[in-house]
Amino acid sequence: MTPRSLAVFASTLLLCVSVASAAAQVDEARIARADPAEWLTYGRDYAETHYSPLSDITTANVGQLRPAWSWTLPKTGARPEATPLVVDGVIYATGPYSYVFALDARTGELLWHWDPGIPEEEQGGPSVCCGNVNRGVAVFGDKVYVGVLDGRLVALDRATGIVRWAVQTTPRDSDYSITQAPRVVAGNVIIGNSGAEFGVRGYVSAYDAETGELSWRWHTVPGNPALGFENEAMRRAAETWSGEWWVVGGGGTVWDALAYDPRLGLLYVGTGNGAPWSRDQRSPGGGDNLYLASIVALRAETGEYVWHYQNTPGDDWDYTAVQPMMLLDLTIEGRQRAVVVQAPKNGFFYVIDRINGEFISASAFADEVTWASGVDPETGRPIETPEARYGMNGRGAWLSPGPGGAANWRPFAWNPQTQLVYLPMQNNQSWYEMVQVNYRQGQRNLGVARGADVVRPDPPPLRGPAGALKAWDPVANREVWRFETDGQNGGALSTGGGLVFWGSRNRIVALDAAAGRLLWEAPVGDQPSTPVTYELDGRQYVTIMGGNAPPSVHTFVLP
Repeated sequence: MTPRSLAVFASTLLLCVSVASAAAQVDEARIARADPAEWLTYGRDYAETHYSPLSDITTANVGQLRPAWSWTLPKTGARPEATPLVVDGVIYATGPYSYVFALDARTGELLWHWDPGIPEEEQGGPSVCCGNVNRGVAVFGDKVYVGVLDGRLVALDRATGIVRWAVQTTPRDSDYSITQAPRVVAGNVIIGNSGAEFGVRGYVSAYDAETGELSWRWHTVPGNPALGFENEAMRRAAETWSGEWWVVGGGGTVWDALAYDPRLGLLYVGTGNGAPWSRDQRSPGGGDNLYLASIVALRAETGEYVWHYQNTPGDDWDYTAVQPMMLLDLTIEGRQRAVVVQAPKNGFFYVIDRINGEFISASAFADEVTWASGVDPETGRPIETPEARYGMNGRGAWLSPGPGGAANWRPFAWNPQTQLVYLPMQNNQSWYEMVQVNYRQGQRNLGVARGADVVRPDPPPLRGPAGALKAWDPVANREVWRFETDGQNGGALSTGGGLVFWGSRNRIVALDAAAGRLLWEAPVGDQPSTPVTYELDGRQYVTIMGGNAPPSVHTFVLP
């Protein structure tokens, strides 16, 4: 190291230490208080609302927003999907291949970075379904936690980025990976994994935040009955499967949505699609295949099963329920209800009692939903269309939504002033046709015909825009307004200033939260992620990541 580089390193380290020395510990009480000036956890609060009460930036002055600073990541290879955290004047976020960085939130100056050195899949890296992405970190105590693409959970020193501990959460040399942002609840770091397309058995794990020791693990689908079941929930689930589903794992991976109610002590987990996709391949006798495509409530301290609601029984279409969830308290039919709401891939917006899992309502939020005509208000089960079960029918069908879903990883946001949810959605369709699976590790095992060489009829006309941000009334379960767009959109942020910020196409836009009018926009690069807002020295900032060659962090402020 040259004298100059040594001096730069020393000054940077000194800055990091000085920032950390002035920082307070992040504990559960601090996260629960959710100081509006900060963004301490993925959804800003345990309820995952992506709402900030900050109100200096308003519908009247948002047009004056100007760039404050930007910083370009030295890592490329995937679109940014991280929601940045802002703690004690420092931004913590991730980029492609689980790259972690910390920036001065006032200036954008790099404080530290950590690169796990994940190779490409062709060079021995992990198998990944949908890009070498990462959705962010968790901050707790004096540590920053990140789930790494190769299946590790790593705790970094919050001041320096030095590794404090690391654990392998998945079997080595397997087809598991991690793209999820961890959460810290009840003293544990919660992390799930990806990989259902390759054929794995899903689970969610809790590791002691201080030591990295495994506290509990809950599998989302049953394993081989001959080996016994881990708990009663797995025994009951096995009754809804048939054949030898465990050979290809069953799926159900927990690769995104989590939410936590500290009052109830419940952790809400969204589970993924079946492996293979085709139910007639993985469970030839049919069945609901619990707990695929479900919202599951677990005791946060122990991982004990409490209740579940299955959005898509017997998933046949890659209709995961790992899309963002949100905990709200709503007055429904004159009664105060504690609910969890979700808009998963299958195209229906769900309102579920978060205390007991009781179904309250569901309504189509996508313009084009052809796999089901609705959800039965009495049973909470989808009313499937005759062509939906392509395996049982023995013939293919164009169905909406496709595997990309009517919604995906992009967070939605809540605003208590308007009582509306702001939901990024998309309209799409796909050809579903069953093919035989010959399971091979390291390859996608879908059981569905894919690729340009598949002979299929022309698709029917698709209703609605390619994408939109919809303002949704969760009580009436209906659309209020929409802002249409196309391209690769990101997540939403709602604020006390009557605004909704959204990453749309290659820009960040600000909309009137009540009426949906476009008030301001600025370029941030293709495929933007999810914006956050914070306050320093009496000034409100808005930050978002965008671009993929390379990604950058863009921050805006009023003059």
